[in-house]
Amino acid sequence: MTWLDKLERRIGWIAIPSLIRIVVAFTALVVVLAFVNPYLLSVFALDPAAVKRGEVWRLFTYIFIPSSPVQPGAMLSPLWAVLALWFLWFIGDGLERAWGPFRLTLYFFVGMIGTTIAAFLFGAQFSNTMLAASLFFAFAWFYPDEVIYVFFILPMKIKWLAWISAALLMFGFITGPVAYKVAMIVAFSNFFLFFGPDVFHQTRQRRQLSERRQRFEVQSRSDSEPLHKCAVCGATEVSDPNREFRVSRDGEEYCIEHLPSATAATTAARS
Repeated sequence: MTWLDKLERRIGWIAIPSLIRIVVAFTALVVVLAFVNPYLLSVFALDPAAVKRGEVWRLFTYIFIPSSPVQPGAMLSPLWAVLALWFLWFIGDGLERAWGPFRLTLYFFVGMIGTTIAAFLFGAQFSNTMLAASLFFAFAWFYPDEVIYVFFILPMKIKWLAWISAALLMFGFITGPVAYKVAMIVAFSNFFLFFGPDVFHQTRQRRQLSERRQRFEVQSRSDSEPLHKCAVCGATEVSDPNREFRVSRDGEEYCIEHLPSATAATTAARS
């Protein structure tokens, strides 16, 4: 029984069925309200300074702002909002099928806590971008070969989109300041907690498999198959066990008698 199974037996009551659909519904409402009054986005955003002043609702309302490069107070593109909400619904349904309501709820809550801590460490710029990214990476883990159409034209597997996203995040991690690095690690605490052991196990398993394959290839080679062969006379260690072989500067392998330097010396001596 895994630690997640034990947690589910103890606190399974926290599970919220169709959690992501609920988030999508409230996000859609916020988008509509933002068209009426764009200022609402800045009111709902995760602003640590404002939270310290008593605006505690920001600790929850920020998850209903679609993750985008749009700054608080800016008008959202209707097309972008529809696509973002559809994609969030899509990955949410996929994760609930793979995990069930409890694990998805726990993953989401841990991500919220990590994102909130990261925002207090780094600033309000984080918003819910990392939370959305952690959901996407979890989906890519379960459905790597799922195909979506980018801009409704270009078919692409989820795993390639995940790798592109990971590369961009890694670039920001490498080039960003120390505070940003720490904040990013904390923001992705849910992914590391849920998938870290599996990532480590698979990495070790691939390395062991590669080592076993190399040993098998060495052991499976026939004893009659030569390792050395002279490029001039064709002699091998099988046909002549007492013969020595060397690799010349031209990259070819020769027996001692036909090694280019030795051949030249022998010819000179005879002349």
